[in-house]
Amino acid sequence: MNTIFPSLYTAFAGDQLVARGAYAEVTRALAADDFQGRPVLVFDDATGAQVDAPPPPEHAARLARADDAAAPPRPAPGRPRLGVVAREVTLLPRHWDWLAAQPGGASVALRRLVDQARKSNEKADSRRQASERSYRFMSAIAGHQPGFEEAARALFAADGHAFAAHTARWPKDVRAHLNELAQGAFDAPSDDEAAE
Repeated sequence: MNTIFPSLYTAFAGDQLVARGAYAEVTRALAADDFQGRPVLVFDDATGAQVDAPPPPEHAARLARADDAAAPPRPAPGRPRLGVVAREVTLLPRHWDWLAAQPGGASVALRRLVDQARKSNEKADSRRQASERSYRFMSAIAGHQPGFEEAARALFAADGHAFAAHTARWPKDVRAHLNELAQGAFDAPSDDEAAE
């Protein structure tokens, strides 16, 4: 789960931000307004991806009640589940031999390696995710705006100044939301990451 945008959605009618919050809140806000034929686009703030717009008003109330009534399931007595998921991993025999020789066996060694890789790549992964969510959003809502291609190049080059210059003439709400989604996309890489 993304910690910056935990389950938030943002709705735009044309270039204007009209609702933001949990999906049920966005549904209620959209059902209460008339957008005079302007297209409504809803985005998942964690990924920047466009999601299905809420259903028509006659179904919105039922969806909102169901969402409000949903309570987290009560945990069962006993030992909690660890959340272990079994999936297939394909490795060469020498890899399996090395893993088998590790303390705790292959599963423990793989979990340890993954955790180490996650820690060492955390900043780069965060930058990449910010760039990708920003690009998804801007492609869907601002692909027709002047300077879009240049802004996309600046985004992936982590050039915040050029990005700001190329998006300066975009609609205010689109630009503000895009800047929020792009938080972290322009952080300078560390010396170790720059050397890779």
